[in-house]
Amino acid sequence: MPQSSSLHVAIVMDGNGRWARPRGWARPRGLPRVAGHRAGAEAVRRTVEAAPDSGVAALTLYAFSADNWKRPPGEVAALMRLFARYLRTEAPRLARNDVRLELIGRRDRLPIPLVTAIDAAERGTAGGARLHLRLAVDYSSRWAIDAGIILPDVDLLIRTGGEQRLSDFLLWECAYAELYFTETMWPDFGATQLAAAVAQFHARERRFGGLPEAAAG
Repeated sequence: MPQSSSLHVAIVMDGNGRWARPRGWARPRGLPRVAGHRAGAEAVRRTVEAAPDSGVAALTLYAFSADNWKRPPGEVAALMRLFARYLRTEAPRLARNDVRLELIGRRDRLPIPLVTAIDAAERGTAGGARLHLRLAVDYSSRWAIDAGIILPDVDLLIRTGGEQRLSDFLLWECAYAELYFTETMWPDFGATQLAAAVAQFHARERRFGGLPEAAAG
């Protein structure tokens, strides 16, 4: 049975390149890194579709950090094209599913075709009320804090791919977030993994600096 939607879940989508495992890696899958990013886009679709039934009202996905500009130019260019293609193809689906899409992050350094796709997707999904989907592109939490751009508090922060750090993502908003780290690479993430993370969230006791009710009485 679908849960009532109230959670703000944020996800650091990590592990696309390692999932592809180009030649030269241990146990190589033999795919270029961009193939991992394409598979990651499919994981975005699965996770977005599953989010409302897991009780998620807002979903913020870390797609491209301000530090990711340091990656090889060819990979960055491929990612920018992939983002634009995703927005053009997925915006109608998001609108049909009552999902509002919003980009957070800088736009002044993005390619013009991507900015055009962002603007069109935001306009086309502006009426969505079932899920608020935020994509963080060219995003830095330190930049956002300096700029006075603060989002609602995050309830649950998920990071895939086995790393255990925030990587300049929603630092202010995650002040009291529950943190959930999984070895699952982002291209393998979906409804089952999201449900497991949300179930663990509900099993935890959140005190926000206070005492449990029994101890406080």
